[in-house]
Amino acid sequence: MRREISIYREKGYKFRGIYVGGGTPTVLIEELAATLDLARKNFDIKEISVETNPDHLTEKNIEILRRSRVNRLSVGVQTFNNQLLKKMGRLEKYGSGEIIAEKLKSTQGAFDTLNVDMIFNLPSQTQQELDADLDILLDLEADQVTFYPLMVSRITRELLEKTMGEVDFSNEYKLYRLINRRLEKDYKFSSSWCFSRRESPIDEYVVDYDEYAGLGSGAIGYLNGACYANTFDIEKYIGLLEQDNLPLMAERRFALVDQMRYDFLMKLFGTKLDMMQLEDKYDGKFSKTLWKEIGFFQIVRAFRYFSPFLYLTPWGRYLWVIMMREFFIAVNNFRDYCRKQAGIV
Repeated sequence: MRREISIYREKGYKFRGIYVGGGTPTVLIEELAATLDLARKNFDIKEISVETNPDHLTEKNIEILRRSRVNRLSVGVQTFNNQLLKKMGRLEKYGSGEIIAEKLKSTQGAFDTLNVDMIFNLPSQTQQELDADLDILLDLEADQVTFYPLMVSRITRELLEKTMGEVDFSNEYKLYRLINRRLEKDYKFSSSWCFSRRESPIDEYVVDYDEYAGLGSGAIGYLNGACYANTFDIEKYIGLLEQDNLPLMAERRFALVDQMRYDFLMKLFGTKLDMMQLEDKYDGKFSKTLWKEIGFFQIVRAFRYFSPFLYLTPWGRYLWVIMMREFFIAVNNFRDYCRKQAGIV
């Protein structure tokens, strides 16, 4: 991966932020620190966000991440409910909801932003259980809370339904409204499913950046109007990099209209879209090309227009939750397909 970073530098790319995710990147904390150090030497990095799990919230790990100038630490909690944690196989691995809450409390203030990753609409999750999760989050006064709707690939859905019950989206909107109602007094919307106490926190890369490179085996990136995926085959990944080649597996170049649709989806996911900026980007063709899409969402009252911005309405935020949920489910299905092709179970 460090060689991959160097190749992007040699090709003339310039990056300002790093988002380290996918699984638990803090499992080899010293290797992660060395990789971040190299990235900062190669690029003028302003923001570093790292994902982790509750059992990695140790004094040693936190100190190493602070020395590596991590600005935002995102902790995968999912829920504080012990019964749901047990059904998900997380209770034994990460501890009870009470233990997790204590670890979050002790970590608060160590980084510019401590984000808590939650999931709503889990199979069998009740409104009362979600309400109890929200009670804990409000008591913790976490800097940032990301409430993902349940997003499962076809393979994961089959496994989940064996342990937790049927995946059902019929209650999703009711639960989303509960989250909004409980959090909107103390938090601002950073995206349709991210809530922040401060005005301009570090957020997910899909909101803050137009393009991003995917580094690592199985990573997905979007650069120069093309979406691409690195190989999932570890040996092939290493072999290509040893030959000074990027470890690409697949690429799809977007037509101009698809690039516009991608920007439309991602920018409005951040709750507002700067029409003037996108008109400049696409030489005045943005609204002329997407007039049907813009018109449809105006008809269903998904956003309001206050020049030069489109702002999502409360109903519009939920529509964007649905679209982003389906977008990431499609990404997960693609990953499952690639893993199967690479012979990875």
